[in-house]
Amino acid sequence: MAGPYSIKADFNVPITMRDGATLYADVFRPDAPGERFPALLTRTPYDKSSPANRTGTLDVIRAATNGFAAVVQDVRGRYTSEGEFYTFINEINDGYDSVEWLASQAWCTGKVGTFGISYVGATQWLAAKSQPPSLTAIAPGFTAHDYHEGWAWQGGAFELGFNLSWSIGALSSANWSNLSQQINKDIADLNALITAKDALDVGFSHLPMQNMPHLKEGVAPYYYDWLSHADYDDYWKQVCIAESHSDIAIPAFNVGGWYDIFLGGTIANYLGMREDGASELARNGQRLLIGPWIHSGSAPAVSGEYNFGTRSAAAAIDLAGEFLRYYDHHLNGADNGVPGDRPVRIFVMGVNEWRYEDSWPLERAENLRYYLHSGGRANTLNGDGSLSLESPGDEPPDVFVYNPIDPVPTVGGGLCCDPAFMAPGAYDQRPVEARADVLVYSTPPMERDTEVTGPITVTLYASTSAPDTDFTAKLVDVEPDGYARNLTDGIIRARYRTPRAPASFVSPGDIVQYEIDLWATANVFKKGHRIRVEISSSNFPRFDRNMNTGSTIGEEGTFTSALQTVHHSAAHPSHITLPIVPRD
Repeated sequence: MAGPYSIKADFNVPITMRDGATLYADVFRPDAPGERFPALLTRTPYDKSSPANRTGTLDVIRAATNGFAAVVQDVRGRYTSEGEFYTFINEINDGYDSVEWLASQAWCTGKVGTFGISYVGATQWLAAKSQPPSLTAIAPGFTAHDYHEGWAWQGGAFELGFNLSWSIGALSSANWSNLSQQINKDIADLNALITAKDALDVGFSHLPMQNMPHLKEGVAPYYYDWLSHADYDDYWKQVCIAESHSDIAIPAFNVGGWYDIFLGGTIANYLGMREDGASELARNGQRLLIGPWIHSGSAPAVSGEYNFGTRSAAAAIDLAGEFLRYYDHHLNGADNGVPGDRPVRIFVMGVNEWRYEDSWPLERAENLRYYLHSGGRANTLNGDGSLSLESPGDEPPDVFVYNPIDPVPTVGGGLCCDPAFMAPGAYDQRPVEARADVLVYSTPPMERDTEVTGPITVTLYASTSAPDTDFTAKLVDVEPDGYARNLTDGIIRARYRTPRAPASFVSPGDIVQYEIDLWATANVFKKGHRIRVEISSSNFPRFDRNMNTGSTIGEEGTFTSALQTVHHSAAHPSHITLPIVPRD
């Protein structure tokens, strides 16, 4: 990288889209008249002038002093930019137009990279989907591959906590000065919205969900549209990234966190592009980096109430410097060793260390089935549930009652976007495990350090008294003193037990096989620790409550309790599949 350069800053630079709408950007570039530089673009709905957008994922001053033109743009309908904001849809064409405008500037080399996390990761992938010829490399962090599965929905359940908190907070009240002009709202409406934001627990419990009033009258129409499209249909297909992997010909530096709400999408984008990218450069140029992080642009060492150590933070590994090195190769052609880098870098929890890998999943990992066992009383952490490599024999099932009015509360995990109501990260799960509607299965204390790194799946054989219900699963690391640290979790809605298929209800009493995707983790269960699996039927408000009636999601007017039966026998061997990695 060249430099250091002094900096020239241009604020509120107008960029006209193909339909005439003007979007505004701030440009930070080397003050070197006559020279040209590659551009790094971030397109944000969260205010281009905020410190987080100038210094969070990538410090624009650092980028500019090192020979890049760093550009921060408000997306359509947000803050300074014109037009109407609607999630995802406009980012495809607007992304294309913004990239090509930058490439045409006299100070630009014609090569453009992008950066940012979360929705700003989505704007990168959606721009790449449109294939602008000047887009050369992207660095999407903490973001999804599919805005249906793994963003608005997961396993058929509505991601209520995220969807509502994001819509009321960052998308609506935070953008009020722009939004209110479009929909003719005043300060009284803003005050009502902020009151709702400060009482999210009330909003989470509002039924029917489609009648929740605070985002009506044009405030956030997309929220109700997400609810109306529970199936994967054309509404979602038009913006799906996974379906465009084979059309995208550029490399991507994918960054995620073990406690991030979009971890599954980060991994899926890496794998999809590695396998199906439209060029050899795209396939070989993919990078995957995952830390022990919550959803955060600064990625600190503390996730929830757990400190993974100073070296775990993004700043400690100079993640921003890694981005610049990546761009220097792909946008400047620098011979800096990037092509020879091992493609995967992960933080292994438990031993709390970074490690490079040649592949994901790890080729040396052995997938082992740990089976659920009990004498029929696995309820609570004081029950008789156990977990082992031994296949079950003739064992009685476990039974619990799921009452939608008293759901199992969310305690940590991959959450966003209001820590006052849903604190993300690692927390002690024992309060959850004290409930009778939570089944708990634990191994004996580990006789040696045991590493679990890779994708995690729970295969559950269960029956219910309802035509539709949910089953949840959680993987937990239990320390010798009993502290139970959550690692990863998942959910499956009975009517959507077959991915991408239309809703199909179950027959009450029938034993059904469910596959619950817990995405992935990297954790060493230290000697003396225990591996634990929790099974239940709710994780609220992270996911909406299933009312067990089979009614249209979002329009539920009534509810009923469901009698849930989890089977673990020779004929129905419920288990969790864990990728066990040998340790030297």
